[in-house]
Amino acid sequence: MTGPVEYHLIQRVVGQWGVSGWWRPIAGIFLLIALLFVAVQLGLIAALTIGLLLLGSDDVPGDVERILDTDHVTPSVLAYLNLSLAAAIPAAMLVAFLVNRLRPGWLASVTGRMRWKWLLVCLGLSVIALFATLVVSSFIPAGSDSATVGDSLNDWSTEVRNFLLVIVFLTPLQAAGEEYAFRGYLTQAFGGLFAPLGTWVARAAAVLAPAVLFAIAHGGQDWPIFFDRFAFGVVAGILVIATGGLEAGIAMHVLNNFVAFGLALAFSDMSSALNPTGGSWWNIPVTLTQSLVYLAVAIWASRRMGIANKVDRGPTPNVLEGSEPHL
Repeated sequence: MTGPVEYHLIQRVVGQWGVSGWWRPIAGIFLLIALLFVAVQLGLIAALTIGLLLLGSDDVPGDVERILDTDHVTPSVLAYLNLSLAAAIPAAMLVAFLVNRLRPGWLASVTGRMRWKWLLVCLGLSVIALFATLVVSSFIPAGSDSATVGDSLNDWSTEVRNFLLVIVFLTPLQAAGEEYAFRGYLTQAFGGLFAPLGTWVARAAAVLAPAVLFAIAHGGQDWPIFFDRFAFGVVAGILVIATGGLEAGIAMHVLNNFVAFGLALAFSDMSSALNPTGGSWWNIPVTLTQSLVYLAVAIWASRRMGIANKVDRGPTPNVLEGSEPHL
């Protein structure tokens, strides 16, 4: 394969595994799952246990159980969840390096590094999409929103302050972790795996398969909520291929979570936000407006700024092997 290569084909081409390495993305997917759901969880629980012992806890098993109880979310529970998802960043990098022969920077973008200026631009563009969402939501019939949002502002408290600190400092890492796993490693894995079937099949697999897994990974949910998360994953997947990196998806994910957690903190409670029990199809136009408006302005801005969306690969097999990406 010669010529420019899109983001979802980086594993197959830049990693140099070719036809004989068809097993690599499959092995990588299972290894990533094992790291995230077994190794990371055991590591965090061990670190949590040691920390509680050092702090002089009188009931370490009970304290650990309370921090793992996502049905009753406290600042400690939210911090644990964010850290466990943020761990997907080093986990995805490790799998890409060990299994796919890729330096970590190739997960960030087609330039082999995170494009920080573009990421900041995308954060600004996400605010435009949020404004469009507020306009559309004003036309949604009253009472159709499934979220449990109160009519009055919650009182300021120490717990609210602690929640706010966790949201500000750890939620961006949590959002980036999910993007590195689903729109990063999995997009490249499925793209490379289905590449022999043709360009459009590879693109479709690279976008749709991670989007389905992304929605499923959020646990039990009804169809409107599942579709909402699936649609988010599809838009984020399209952005990765269209802009050649994770920056646009990370920015959209960060703002989305800031808004969701912020509303819960101000008017509702965090347990309801993290464990939605009833979705409404009326919410879909609102969330689709945010995603699709952001998709349009992000792609437009990337074209205006000349953001690369392909690896400029020549016929020499190892032309990129010697290039050093910057994290």
